[in-house]
Amino acid sequence: MSDLIVKPDPLLWYVLHTKSRCEKVVNDILQKKSLDVFLPLVHVRSKRKDRKAMVDLPLFPGYVFVRTQLYSERYLSVLKTPGAVKLIGNKDGPVPVHASIIESLQIMVQSGESVLTGFEFQKGEKVIVKNGPFTGVTGVFSMYKGVGRVIVYIDILGQSASVEVDEADIERLE
Repeated sequence: MSDLIVKPDPLLWYVLHTKSRCEKVVNDILQKKSLDVFLPLVHVRSKRKDRKAMVDLPLFPGYVFVRTQLYSERYLSVLKTPGAVKLIGNKDGPVPVHASIIESLQIMVQSGESVLTGFEFQKGEKVIVKNGPFTGVTGVFSMYKGVGRVIVYIDILGQSASVEVDEADIERLE
C-alpha cells in the first residue's frame, strides 16, 4: 500500500463560454448551484434608438467566470447548465484564469467608472452591418470614431462611400 495522499483539485477560476445573450441566465443558474460565479457587468446607455435608458451589459459578451474544481461533479454540473457551451482552454483542456485577474476585474466593475474593452475590429477587415438602417450592407472596417461608433467603407460601382454605425451593429465576415 502506498502512503500517497491525494489532494482534491483546488478551486480555480475558469472562463465559461455561453450561448449568445445567455450570460445572465447562466450566471443565475450557477449561483443557485452554490458556485462562485462572476459576470462583470457595465452600465451603458441602451443601443436602441427609441430609448435613452441605461442598461447593464456583460463586459465580455458570451462569457462568465466560474470558480470550480476541474475534475469533479461540480465541473460536470457547470457544463450541463442550460446556456453553457464550454470552458475555454486549449487541446489539453480548460485553462484557469489567475485569481488576481478576477480580483482586478471585480475592482474595475465595482468602481462605477467607465470600463472599455479592447478593440475588436482591425482596419481592413470585412464586416457586415447586422442592425440599423444599413442592415445587410457589407464593407471594410475603417476606424473607431468615438465611443461605440465606427466607420465602414463600402465599395459601390468602383467608388467608395463610408457610413458611421454603432460598433455593436457590425460583425466580422469570415
